[in-house]
Amino acid sequence: MLQTEDMPEITNPYVTDRTGFSAESDGLTNDFIESVEALPTYRPTIGCIIPAYNEAESIGAVIESLLTQTRLPDVIHVVVNNTTDDTVKIAAQYAGPHLKEIDGIEQFTEVYVHDIGKNKDKKVGALNYGYQLVEGCDFLLGVDGDTTAAPDAVERLAEEISSDSRIGGISAIFSIDDKPIKGFIAKFLITGQRFQFAAFNMQNMLKGRNMAVLGGQFSIFSTKALRQIMVENHQDTPWVKDSEVEDSLLSLQIKSAGYLTKISAQARADVGGMTTLRGLDAQQVKWNFGAIELMWPGQRGDTKGQPFHPNLRLRWLENLSMLTNLVTRVLFFILLFASLSIHAFVFSPIWLIPPVIAILLNLRTALSMQNRNGRDMFFALFLFPAEIYMWVRLGHFLRAWTKFLSRKQTDNWAAQAKAERGRGNGYLVPLVILVLVVAVMVLVWFQLDPFVQSTILWIGWPVLGVITIIQTLGMFAKVLRRYRGYKV
Repeated sequence: MLQTEDMPEITNPYVTDRTGFSAESDGLTNDFIESVEALPTYRPTIGCIIPAYNEAESIGAVIESLLTQTRLPDVIHVVVNNTTDDTVKIAAQYAGPHLKEIDGIEQFTEVYVHDIGKNKDKKVGALNYGYQLVEGCDFLLGVDGDTTAAPDAVERLAEEISSDSRIGGISAIFSIDDKPIKGFIAKFLITGQRFQFAAFNMQNMLKGRNMAVLGGQFSIFSTKALRQIMVENHQDTPWVKDSEVEDSLLSLQIKSAGYLTKISAQARADVGGMTTLRGLDAQQVKWNFGAIELMWPGQRGDTKGQPFHPNLRLRWLENLSMLTNLVTRVLFFILLFASLSIHAFVFSPIWLIPPVIAILLNLRTALSMQNRNGRDMFFALFLFPAEIYMWVRLGHFLRAWTKFLSRKQTDNWAAQAKAERGRGNGYLVPLVILVLVVAVMVLVWFQLDPFVQSTILWIGWPVLGVITIIQTLGMFAKVLRRYRGYKV
């Protein structure tokens, strides 16, 4: 990385501060488009946007990842917003022209850094600011400020989106690089997130590679498609702040405009994971809350629910699956405790079948990972890590639905930023509620007549058995399905 000891605050014409554009910003898009068009064969142009908020620890690696690509973006704009750290100073070290020779062919790109200061629209505002800078390009590449990609990721995405004019956007295959992670809890949470990403990506790949959500972490969009959705939805910008999940809403709009939303078969990127329970809770609650808003029938503020949209079918299945997981686990522990309390429990080996199938499914997921490691295999083969992580996810599920149904207006973006700074204890709410509910149920149980207790057990165990059988058959079907050679 270049040194900055003698560098003035902002003297580089490729760096702009929050007061506006530099003198050389005007017409920069036309300049590189004209230079490319002068070549014998026209190559589609790619404008890259990196919205960055307090990304001092990762922004250097992100830019370096782009500058080492086998296919360089034609221009890279780092749009820094609301930052309080050294993101601008570090990014500015890369500002300027970059020339690279690949297979005897020279490729050229320019890096611009824009500090737009306080921005009430946060990431959405940064994305739209960047869009104005690259709207003359054929494609827009969105990269988060903590995402690094495989060296051929941009080339793969460009090839795929150029191959079919019906494609409005393509997402890379996301995972998390766990090698730099330190600490037992952090490693456990990152492994769980790696499994979560792997399962989600594989689901999309097996559905004709139709991607429900073009994640902002590393996705490429057709600017033609973005212009069309702006017209059809009466928007001045592609991204709007109506939804907690701006990337999900944009994906829905692209699909509704008649374009395809895909996941790449080969392009890969490592995103930043959450290493604390507090941070993971805030992120997952925001994601789940935003998805529920899009799924729910009717109008919630400026967000219109689209329950039958094709991109939301997977969301409905995810929520149904989480509800089933919650019901079976809570029922099992309640019935087990109740049976033991009156010495009525009789063990049957048949109850070992669901955990065994779950282990097989986790193992299948682990084996589908491109860069699996020993922790992934341990997570899959031993039931308890995956089970503990499932309880963590159930807490996120309950918190998101509770927030949504309460109709309480909260800024989930701000809540996530607060959690990432190590503040807030909302993630403990599900645990507190669980303890209180269990205490009340135990108290009520011991007040019941023995006949009533027996009747509850006589009804409860068969009901749990039927639900578990259906759930187990669903897991077994996933174990047997062909992955068609895909790796996530």
